[in-house]
Amino acid sequence: MTGYGDARHHDAQLAAVVEVRAVNNRYLKVVGKYPDWLAPQEGEIERRVRQFVSRGTVTLQIRVDRIPRAEDFQLNRVALESYWGQVQQAARDLHAAPPTDLGQLLVLDGLVAETRHSHSQDQTTLDLTLRLLDQALERFQAFRVQEGGAMARELERNLGVIAAQLDEVARQAPLTVIEYRAKLLERVRQAIAEAGVTLGETDLIREVAIYADRGDINEEITRLRSHLSQFSTFLGEPVSAGRKLDFLSQEMFREINTIGSKANHVGIAHAVVEMKAAVEKIREVLQNVE
Repeated sequence: MTGYGDARHHDAQLAAVVEVRAVNNRYLKVVGKYPDWLAPQEGEIERRVRQFVSRGTVTLQIRVDRIPRAEDFQLNRVALESYWGQVQQAARDLHAAPPTDLGQLLVLDGLVAETRHSHSQDQTTLDLTLRLLDQALERFQAFRVQEGGAMARELERNLGVIAAQLDEVARQAPLTVIEYRAKLLERVRQAIAEAGVTLGETDLIREVAIYADRGDINEEITRLRSHLSQFSTFLGEPVSAGRKLDFLSQEMFREINTIGSKANHVGIAHAVVEMKAAVEKIREVLQNVE
């Protein structure tokens, strides 16, 4: 399930940001983009992520920068005096005017040293980073809850479409046999009138009975209603059931397809088209459900 959350910190010493992004995946995959000094904490970071996510590709981006201080930069006096002495001697050897500006030498390598802070030895920085990770994950979860609510409403709406169309199918199902009998009887009467033959009532009843048996969709209607009920139950559970919902959507499509192939009726065919469209919308939404 897609989601985003972040947490930031800034003070006189540190600037830190943690961002959490997720997209749908069949399994849980955690991708970390963070400094090398956090590598030993990879197991702990993934453990915290698993408390919020069970399925999906989660990308973590962690950046911690130390705010530079004056004492972090020091001038290398030994190197400066050496360079300056060599330049002065070169000027005398070349009978040139000796330089008077030290600033020109400061661009040379080794004259300005930057003291780097070791984050790996700083427990305070580590604690801060993990705390920001927890905050980002909580906001990430809040984002997903909001998105999940919108998706649940969309799923319920399409379930309602399927249920309404299924009621229409159930209402029209008995009519298919009656209409078939009337059409068959009319065709038989025309054939008898043209050929001058007779047809027993038993033959007509047998033909209608065979059609009714082949076109019986009561079992499919019952199973589809059961799937709809299960789907609604899973939607109401506190724990995400994306895999179960995905399986049920496949089963619903199978039952709808069978209804369409068995019931040779225009009204039912129209209802089947609407139900299939609703199932496809459900499956699109489920691609982003954990």
